[in-house]
Amino acid sequence: MISPIEIERLVLAAIPDAEVRVTDMTGTGDHFEVKVVSAGFRGKSILDQHKMVFEALEKEMENRIHAVKIKTQTPVENN
Repeated sequence: MISPIEIERLVLAAIPDAEVRVTDMTGTGDHFEVKVVSAGFRGKSILDQHKMVFEALEKEMENRIHAVKIKTQTPVENN
């Protein structure tokens, strides 16, 4: 299992300016919804934005995270 706080830290290490919200979708510590808002997403496709988040979680996806639902936005889109 991994905690939402650990996931938040991993994403922030990769995307320092991000605002991150992590929700444990099932209460089992292995299915999460991750919302990331970052100016670094500006000009990038949704696919590229999601790749940035997946890269931050890649190691944990191998054994501690079973499923992740990702939502990404720029600060302008979040308002």
